[in-house]
Formats: sequence, C-alpha cells, structure tokens
Amino acid sequence: MDRVKDKVIVITGAASGLGLADARALVNQGAKVVMTDIDTEAGQSHASDIGATFFRQDVSNEASWNELMGQVEQQFGRLDGLVNNAGIAPIATIEDTTTDMWRRVMSIHLDATFWGCQSAIKLMKQSGGGSIVNMSSTAALIGLGPYLAYSAAKGGIRSMTKSIAVHSRQAGLGIRCNSVHPGSISTPMVHTALKTLLGTDLLAEEDPEKTRKAMGIGEPDDVAQMIVYLMSDESKHVTGTEMVIDNGDTVI
Repeated sequence: MDRVKDKVIVITGAASGLGLADARALVNQGAKVVMTDIDTEAGQSHASDIGATFFRQDVSNEASWNELMGQVEQQFGRLDGLVNNAGIAPIATIEDTTTDMWRRVMSIHLDATFWGCQSAIKLMKQSGGGSIVNMSSTAALIGLGPYLAYSAAKGGIRSMTKSIAVHSRQAGLGIRCNSVHPGSISTPMVHTALKTLLGTDLLAEEDPEKTRKAMGIGEPDDVAQMIVYLMSDESKHVTGTEMVIDNGDTVI
C-alpha cells in the first residue's frame, strides 16, 4: 500500500476513464494525488471520494499550467510525478478532418503535453527529480484510418517523450519520462468508438464484462497499474520507453 507513499503526483483528464483509474490506484498506494479536468463537478466528486485534490484545468491553455504548478508548490512544496493523460479522440479520416478539429486535437494532446512537461520539470528540479508519464496510444504505433489527428498527435507525444528522456538524463536532472500506449480499454472514449464504428453498445450488452473479455478489451486498471509502476522507485532505471498495453494487438 505504499509503493508511491507521499509522492505528489498530478494527473490531467482525471475526472473519468484512465485518468480516474490512475488516480485511484495511486492514492491506494499512498500518493498525494492532484486531479485536473475541465469537468469540475465530476472531478471534485471523485477527488472527494478517493481522497485526492482537484483543480479545474483546461490543459490547452498555457497559462493554466503555470497556475497549476504554482498551486501545487504552494500546497505541497514539491512535485514528484506528472501523468499527461487528458485527451480527445474525434473520429475522422484524412478526408473528413477539418482544420479546426486538427488544431483542437493538437492543442489538447501535443501542446498540453509540451507545456505540462516543461512546467513539471521546473518544479521537479527543485526537489531532485521525478517521473513523467505521457499517455500515448497504440495509434502512435500502427495506422488507424478513422483517427487521423489523434494518431498524429499520439505519434508526436511518443517522440517528444524520448527527447525529454534523453535531455533529462544528459542534463543529470534525475527526471524520467516514459510513454504509455494503451490499446482498446473499457473507457467512455472506447465505448463511443465501438458504438460509432461497429454499432456495438458495450454497456448495453446483457453481460458487458463477458462481451468485453470476448472482444479483448482491457480494463482501466490494466493501465493504472503500469502508471503506479512508472511513478514508483521500482522503475528508477526506466526512461525513454514506450509501454504498450494492448493484449498483443500490435503484434498479431
């Protein structure tokens, strides 16, 4: 119960899905978790339930990052971990993607990850290091036709992560940076994709768990346990890696 005891960890997009699962798992292992999201009502409710702190944040706003890190420093005096998890996944091919859609996806994924890492490193350096996890996707590793902007953004996050890891090691910052690449996980985002692309309403099935397992879809906790590992000192020699959590989908 103390794999990340007393570590101060920020998780974006934490009001639902993978971010919420990450927050629960980290709190259960002793971390002081700061959850952020644009959904204030759900975020505050879940944070209260699990014993975390909530700040409303639009990750696509650069100023929000300086404000967030200022609040974290004031309240906790340090930062040990950041999980850049917030994201959106509009379904659109190269033919359907609009410029506005493209820019919105890039702002929430690439811009936010850049600002998050940059601001986190400034604070982590003051306390001797830390761990950053950037949530990517198997879309960064294989072609997903219906997700043009999302795939491009996640691919950028993969490369950005490696650059940050190399810089942090060469500069002796004591900061690790890794990317996590989930495949199909039972979250609202995947439920929407299944319904739109396949006509399958997973939650409306007579036995959702049986259908989930039959389709090879993972649980949020499958990803959350990887986050706990990467935030813990157990992974002190792990940086610049891409952790794929997809039940083998990318190798079949």
